[in-house]
Amino acid sequence: MAIYTPEYKPNGEEVAVIETSKGTIKVKLAGNDAPIHVGNFVELARKGFYNGLKFHRHEPDFVIQGGCPHSKDLSAEQVIAGTGYPPPGTGNPGYSIKGEWMVNPNNEHKNGTLAMARSQNPDSAGSQFYFCLGPQPFLDGNYTVFGDPVDQGSLDVVHALRKGDEIYSIEIENGN
Repeated sequence: MAIYTPEYKPNGEEVAVIETSKGTIKVKLAGNDAPIHVGNFVELARKGFYNGLKFHRHEPDFVIQGGCPHSKDLSAEQVIAGTGYPPPGTGNPGYSIKGEWMVNPNNEHKNGTLAMARSQNPDSAGSQFYFCLGPQPFLDGNYTVFGDPVDQGSLDVVHALRKGDEIYSIEIENGN
């Protein structure tokens, strides 16, 4: 799969406002630390790529994951059951981006941290992301962190999310 370099250049002040079926999550994006991941996320959000997608993975005390385009046309019940073809959790935007965990000086998986999922290939991230449900330091050297919730209310929503919950929209504040 082709490696994509986003055209969007982060200014370091971007905040993603993620409207979900459980409430609003505001995330300060780490554009100075992970510019490729933030640029990609901003571009996808602005295109409406995430609108209507469901969270397809929930591992208690580990992660809640979303961003798979295969979840869009499935009901919450289908996502929860893992039915549908192609199955939720296997999709991407048609390209990959380069991993940045080795160059990100603040690549720490803390409670609520936003990071990009990938396959075994280090440069295979695309659209799927996850929030940490507690500290996950063993992920620090393998996955790129690109944001953190801005307040306790946002963190509470992250922890309330479950498999099948919907992303209504993602808006970017303070962007270029």
